[in-house]
Amino acid sequence: MKRDIKLNCLLLGSGGRESALAWKIVQSPMLQKLFIAPGNAGTGSLGINVSLDALDFEAIKRFVLENDIDIVIVGPEEPLVKGIHDFFLADNLLNNIQVIGPCRKGARLEGSKDFAKAFMTRHSIPTAAYRSFTAESLDEGFKFLELLKPPYVLKADGLAAGKGVVILDTLTEAKNELTAMLRDQKFGAASGTVVIEEFLSGIELSVFVLTDGKDYMLLPEAKDYKRIGEGDTGANTGGMGAISPVPFADAEFMLKVRERIIMPTIAGLLLEGIEYSGFIFFGLINIDGNPVVIEYNVRLGDPETEAIIPRMRGDLLELLWSTAQGRLSSYKLDIDHRTSACVMLVSGGYPGVYLKGLEISGLDAVTESYLFHAGTIYDKKMQRTLTNGGRVIAVSSLGNTATEALTACYQSTDRIFFEGIYFRRDIGRDLGG
Repeated sequence: MKRDIKLNCLLLGSGGRESALAWKIVQSPMLQKLFIAPGNAGTGSLGINVSLDALDFEAIKRFVLENDIDIVIVGPEEPLVKGIHDFFLADNLLNNIQVIGPCRKGARLEGSKDFAKAFMTRHSIPTAAYRSFTAESLDEGFKFLELLKPPYVLKADGLAAGKGVVILDTLTEAKNELTAMLRDQKFGAASGTVVIEEFLSGIELSVFVLTDGKDYMLLPEAKDYKRIGEGDTGANTGGMGAISPVPFADAEFMLKVRERIIMPTIAGLLLEGIEYSGFIFFGLINIDGNPVVIEYNVRLGDPETEAIIPRMRGDLLELLWSTAQGRLSSYKLDIDHRTSACVMLVSGGYPGVYLKGLEISGLDAVTESYLFHAGTIYDKKMQRTLTNGGRVIAVSSLGNTATEALTACYQSTDRIFFEGIYFRRDIGRDLGG
């Protein structure tokens, strides 16, 4: 590829994932200008934050044309599920601009759990047994639950802001929840259909690929930690930390992942005429050494991105441009074999009610870690960085071992302060090393 190409890039999103992507993209000699919409306090120091709603496609169109954008990188899933890539392709003024992220058909892998499960079944991709139900088939749903052993897994078919998956211990709770989701529309249109599936017991991990629709590139894998409390207790969150690589994801295990899951997924998309250019996130579970798919996502995970991006050497923008051009096979990815750890600093009360607008101090004192901002905002008048969300900052470090990387993370977290600050001190402890 000609390195003298200069690209104007628009990155959509405002979280830690987008901060990590922005941090890597600005290292590219191919970059001319980076805009982040809407961004946060961290991305504002890397590129130009712009006040755009990622779901306002007309406003994005105007901005893209006015600023000669060459490539749009879509961070979160909702714009993809709602068809931002299709919007670009259908507009003669936009269809020469590259978009990283699938069209609406491909985004159904995340946007519809019913579609994803049926897709896996059609292509013999290992996943939990399941059935889908609507309000009209509620009684059949009750009967199916009675055939299963506890705990019971219920999933709203559509996007529900990360809250649409419920795991319950008793049959009575499961029936009540199914009624609430289907008949009472607990998650609105997202739970118009509910997938009930068997519970799988094992260790979870996240595997990521980048694909141009024909070829794929395997990125570093990671294990994230969802529960708010140490020892994996308490409420689910967007993610309290992550580790990469995952010790049990050795060559033998990853060969199974490629042969049984990744390759059939790419082949299935091709066979069904679904054009796909972007990331695929495979949420997997390791059951006695065999990988099984829990879910697909059509973007990178968060906070996994904050753990895997520091391990990716080379030019990320060149990699994404090669993908958009359908020339992914021409790019060679170099992976840092050290361990990357990420610890998320969150607001007191998260994932419930929490305060915003609290001053964050100590950021300048951190030298041994990367700080990827998530729920932050910069007050220009006061010249202070303030909290602006539940998950505030991801602290990421590299080390020769997991212990070394985590030690660096915790040295950094102890230098940062805001009122009510909370983080887990047991990230990675279950993996050893």
